[in-house]
Amino acid sequence: MAGQLVPLDYFATHKRVWRRLVQTARLCCGIPDYDTYVRHMLEKHPDREPMDYKAFFRERQEARFGGRSGFRCC
Repeated sequence: MAGQLVPLDYFATHKRVWRRLVQTARLCCGIPDYDTYVRHMLEKHPDREPMDYKAFFRERQEARFGGRSGFRCC
C-alpha cells in the first residue's frame, strides 16, 4: 500500500462531496449558498451585477428574519 498513488479523480470526488455536505449544513441552518446565487445570476440575469457576499448575506438574513436583529426564539 505504501508508495501507491491516489488517482486525481478520487480527490475531486471527495471535494465535491465535501462541498455538498457544507452546502446542506448551511441550508439546514438557514444560510443560503452564495456560489449558487452567483452562478444563477450569471446564467439567468447576465445584465445584472451579483451582490457581494456581505450584501447577499445581509439581504438573506433580512428576508428570513423580517429585518429583526438577532435570532428568533420560537
